[in-house]
Amino acid sequence: MSISIIGKSIGESVTLKINEIAAILKAKGEPVIHLGGGEPKTKSPIDAIISTTALLNSAEIRYTPVAGTVEMKKAVIRYTEEFYNRKVETGNVIVSSGAKQVIMVCLQAILNPQDEVIFPLPFYVSYPEMIKLCGAIPVPALSKEGSFYPRLKDIEMKVTSYTKAVIINSPNNPTGAMYSEQFIAEIVEFCEKKGLYLLMDDIYHRLIFDGKKLISSYDYAKDLGENSKLIVINGVSKQYAMTGFRVGWAVANKKLIKVMSNIQGHQTAGPSVILQKAAAGAINGIQSQVESLRLTLENNRNVMMQQLNAFDGVKITKPDGTFYCFADFSVYGKDSTKMSNLLIEKVRVATVPGIEFGMEGYLRLSTCGSIKDIIEGVKRIKWALDPNSPNELYIGERKLVRDWI
Repeated sequence: MSISIIGKSIGESVTLKINEIAAILKAKGEPVIHLGGGEPKTKSPIDAIISTTALLNSAEIRYTPVAGTVEMKKAVIRYTEEFYNRKVETGNVIVSSGAKQVIMVCLQAILNPQDEVIFPLPFYVSYPEMIKLCGAIPVPALSKEGSFYPRLKDIEMKVTSYTKAVIINSPNNPTGAMYSEQFIAEIVEFCEKKGLYLLMDDIYHRLIFDGKKLISSYDYAKDLGENSKLIVINGVSKQYAMTGFRVGWAVANKKLIKVMSNIQGHQTAGPSVILQKAAAGAINGIQSQVESLRLTLENNRNVMMQQLNAFDGVKITKPDGTFYCFADFSVYGKDSTKMSNLLIEKVRVATVPGIEFGMEGYLRLSTCGSIKDIIEGVKRIKWALDPNSPNELYIGERKLVRDWI
């Protein structure tokens, strides 16, 4: 069979694969604890559901404009003004089937083969694969001594004549690190000076903890006209717990949005009218559910930190936001894939190997689940990895005997 060079270079999404494995095991009745997931467990906002009722009852479910419905675009405009203090027009907005698609469409609109895209390490698992799908080259930038907080010089050191764009994801998946206001200001200024595109992946920007405030990249941009290369990306998946609705958007200059719309028109056309109705309903509806989710995740983060800090040898940087902890388990093994496979196989705890985010020896642990799951999950991990733990463990009525250490 003949497969394209790009096709051969692309690996599967490990995070989605782990979701699939956990779901299959759970369906078989296995006592799985999913600490690898990237979706909140709260229900979708009632405003999102109610807003679709009349349309569904009409049975008139039709195509939508390629770049999004007028209603959804107006919701994004309202959102951008409220949370970024930035007024934009409908021509500055494209709505896609999730933030992941809008990033992909954006990269296809700006990249040529052999162009380079820089992003801090550790990174969201799909960034390198998305860039490779465009025939371009992903360039991870490691911070000093492996810090989760990048410095401008870390990005500068990776810039070449082929550099076309920088991607910043703050708060960050997988670390939960929220980059400083100084860094955001510096990277915006640097990209403008160098003529680089700057993709701000803000999908977690309302899920931040410890009284930290939202940081708007627009506050530091000098050029916000039609030559601006700043692209701000967001969606409803995380903050509204609407992962299955697959609605995301980008705000950028009108010329770029037009090119992105042309590409999307040949890929998928416009997102589902029902899902856009729901997303607009969530944005325009009561926002208390977002704050409730944020508080729950902050408390879950605190519990996760307590459990991991009592785990000898594990190193963890306290997350500033999101619903992830990126913990260093290298004292128990450098091969994070082997470690993750052991945990799901032996104690039925799903985690994501750190190598998928560019750093070996780490595991990404999710705080999306219940406090009970967090406590029990870490307990099982400790038993599986720590040779000083008792040799036996009960999961329900099932007795496990450790025979691999």
